[in-house]
Amino acid sequence: MHGFRMSIDLLLRERKSLIQERLRTEGRVLAADLAREFGVSEDTIRRDLREMAAAGLCERVYGGALPVAPDAGSLVGRISRAPERKAALARVAVAFLRPRMTVFLDAGSANLAIAQAIGPDLPATIITNTPPIAAALMEKPGIEVILVGGPLNRAVGAAVGARAQRDAELLRPDLAILGTCGADAEAGLTAFHFEDAEFKRLIASRSRALLAAVTTDKLGTAAPHPVVAIDGASTLVLEADAPEAHVAAFTARGANVVLAKEPIR
Repeated sequence: MHGFRMSIDLLLRERKSLIQERLRTEGRVLAADLAREFGVSEDTIRRDLREMAAAGLCERVYGGALPVAPDAGSLVGRISRAPERKAALARVAVAFLRPRMTVFLDAGSANLAIAQAIGPDLPATIITNTPPIAAALMEKPGIEVILVGGPLNRAVGAAVGARAQRDAELLRPDLAILGTCGADAEAGLTAFHFEDAEFKRLIASRSRALLAAVTTDKLGTAAPHPVVAIDGASTLVLEADAPEAHVAAFTARGANVVLAKEPIR
């Protein structure tokens, strides 16, 4: 019996190892396909995926699983990573800001790059829950800056708790520029932290339009907490090297996809 148990455990480890390899090479797995390939039931594969998700090896989505979104740590740590890529996204994203708009600029290192790229004389109101973004905007005399308050979540780099959510309920932005940890056509935009996702969902529901600037490493990945579906994200600004398959999938879901090749005029 002991040898039989060891054999089952070995098969389970081999199956999970193969699932991880599929995630690395194909970007997603479907339970039905894996069940046919391994000759087991879909319930068995779903149990495997639940266990792998609990161990942080994948993120469960309807019908299968996705790779885990890259967690680059705190906002302070993320700011210095790939600044030229985020600057390219920012140059395109700022073209969606118009005079006299009210814009919510969410937490995120790409969104900090957007704040830095905004022209100093743009007559607009920008609301943020992120102190570094507020500080960057304070240097621009045309911008009226509103800082949403409350205790700061150090991992997110912003206020996302109950006080911030009460403040957000009083807002009606023309445009919300959301930060995101993962972006997938089926899983939508997702976040690592529960309160951050809750705050983002609230801002999204209060805003007339949404935009997210997403680096390529986040495409086809998911974090644990959903924010909005792709068809709820009005515009996705992606890097020039974004895989065509992701662009096509986002477009098919109803998103307006703009590649950061040249700024919009």
